Amino acid sequence: MQIAILLYERFTALDVVGPYDVLAHLPGAEIVFVAERPGPVTNEVGTLQLVAGAALDEVPRPDVVVVPGGPGQNAHMSDGPVRRWLRRADEHSTWTASVCTGSLLLAAAGLLAGRRATSHWLRRDDLVGLGAVEVGERVVFDGKYVTAAGVSAGLDMALALAGRIAGDATAQAIQLAHEYAPEPPYQAGNPATAPRAVTEAILARRATIVN
Repeated sequence: MQIAILLYERFTALDVVGPYDVLAHLPGAEIVFVAERPGPVTNEVGTLQLVAGAALDEVPRPDVVVVPGGPGQNAHMSDGPVRRWLRRADEHSTWTASVCTGSLLLAAAGLLAGRRATSHWLRRDDLVGLGAVEVGERVVFDGKYVTAAGVSAGLDMALALAGRIAGDATAQAIQLAHEYAPEPPYQAGNPATAPRAVTEAILARRATIVN
């Protein structure tokens, strides 16, 4: 089972590494990081590089596609190699998934037209203009498409997807091995529970977070 995780300059690291560290433990999983060109790709902060082992055209028929979010995605929202690859790969994939604003790339490629999907709360409304049906949930399945809300939701998405692929027992074993039982010190994980001042501070920095 080939799982292709897309990389592009200025991706969000946890959007990639979280799902990778879950899905890599599925039986028979072959993970490949794919980008326009093989080689190192730098995250949005500029201090972490992951290596793409293959170019887009070298991975034409993955079983699973995972698209991360990050400010760098804006360079690929118009038609180009990434969008063309997404459409081609999606023709053969069993599952097509995204984390955070990665769903906007899927929608821009025409893959979420009329489908329920989610994204980071700062960009979720943008799904509507791209033809998707916006849903304010952490993980959303619609057919073979699965989208996750912002960043950390990629872990939940990957575990839910692992359950669909290999069964609940396998997904639960991966969860236990990772000791994934989050107990955040603050209830500030979404705008409904975060203090108003914190929400307003994030809104003021919107352009540096998701644009």
